[in-house]
Amino acid sequence: MASANACSLPSHKCFSTCPPFFIPSVKYSSSSINYKQLSNPTYKQILSSSRFKNDIMCHSLNAEMSSSSLTGDKFQLDDVIEAQQFDRDSLNAIFEVAREMEKIEKNSTGSTILKGYLMATLFYEPSTRTRLSFESAMKRLGGEVLTTENAREFSSAAKGETLEDTIRTVEGYADIIVLRHFESGAAKRAASTASVPVINAGDGPGQHPTQALLDVYTIEREIGRLDGITLGLVGDLANGRTVRSLAYLIAKYQNVKIYFVAPDVVKMKDDIKEYLTSMGVEWEEISDLMEVASKCDVVYQTRIQRERFGERVDLYEEARGKYIVDEKVLSVLPKHAIIMHPLPRLDEITVNVDSDPRAAYFRQAKNGLYIRMAILKLLLLGWGER
Repeated sequence: MASANACSLPSHKCFSTCPPFFIPSVKYSSSSINYKQLSNPTYKQILSSSRFKNDIMCHSLNAEMSSSSLTGDKFQLDDVIEAQQFDRDSLNAIFEVAREMEKIEKNSTGSTILKGYLMATLFYEPSTRTRLSFESAMKRLGGEVLTTENAREFSSAAKGETLEDTIRTVEGYADIIVLRHFESGAAKRAASTASVPVINAGDGPGQHPTQALLDVYTIEREIGRLDGITLGLVGDLANGRTVRSLAYLIAKYQNVKIYFVAPDVVKMKDDIKEYLTSMGVEWEEISDLMEVASKCDVVYQTRIQRERFGERVDLYEEARGKYIVDEKVLSVLPKHAIIMHPLPRLDEITVNVDSDPRAAYFRQAKNGLYIRMAILKLLLLGWGER
């Protein structure tokens, strides 16, 4: 695809003595060219020089090569891979668009801003809410969907095709790819390969950034603030990609306190604890759920993930059922507080909790639609269409 804004970076005179060993892939949009990756340090240095910037006629060059970049008072989103890529300003901007998307969803006439765009969902692990909410989001904005529900078993991956080859093929059919994979880091690999936007819909025990976005959005809507909140993260914290991503995001806010409540075999991993400490976030591991619930604005319950234990059924049984949110927990939970869960649940929240107004998990799931509509709009159109 040709572009009037295209530039031939390797032809620049600075490369005569230091040719790059990696030519960046290019993402085209209606308003700019986005360079996704630059792995050569000298290449980055040249791009950051003011003399080089004056020599080329390009839009949106980002020498730091993050997945989002500021453009004036707004930011440009290229991929959604991990929670760390967002700051408070970009979160506020996404939430602003999500509120607009809620208005669109409630309007019976809908929207056609993504008419002509195709989204491919590649899911190598089971999903109900994430896949359906992405597909609903795309259709509500006028786009179309190509879907593979169980790509691990029913795609060419079963024949031994690499993820990179699959991505290179699918990007020829679609304008954006939503990927769920069983390996941590798979989304980064996909994004480094693709020339179209990639959204991480969960990569094994790694991260689930769009879930974290909708979680923080839900907390803001329900509690009314994000600074100064106290959270209790409960359940499978070692394998739970949702709580990992949430911890990364909530660390952007001030005076946050996090309690980790988990069986010994699935405690929160050290990398998250170290990150929170580096960000000045106070955290504490505690074994008494009742004590934590009495102090929290948010109790975020998760299921013990049987699929992450392999053949160690004994460890799974040891962890399952240790922490259950029930009427006893509700009796000590502050009146303003909420209970969240990324779903699906098994028995870690009893069904009689559902009728309590503090049970926010189905409202939380609904918010996922608005956040994913916002993400699709920003990735495919930027800020140009309203």
